Amino acid sequence: MELDRSQFVVSLAGRDRGRIFFVVDIDPVFVYLADGRLRRVEAPKKKKRKHVAYFSEGSDRLREKLLEVGKVTNSEIRRALSPHNAQSGDAASSRGR
Repeated sequence: MELDRSQFVVSLAGRDRGRIFFVVDIDPVFVYLADGRLRRVEAPKKKKRKHVAYFSEGSDRLREKLLEVGKVTNSEIRRALSPHNAQSGDAASSRGR
């Protein structure tokens, strides 16, 4: 599946392996990721496309806001990711690290 802005992806490599992120932006080689906590919208994680995998479609509300306004807030991303982080058992995210 082709990656697109506003999707949720899971990191496959690096020290953030297994973490779920929101795709803020995309270019031909890299994706720019945020989780609203460690990686904020203002300074997204730059990661090669091959080091992430599609996780889910994301929130319709976030998608609409990103496409219309061009920006989402960190709290909106945290709120949208919280059910997924709870399901995956991501301990680092639930501790607030």
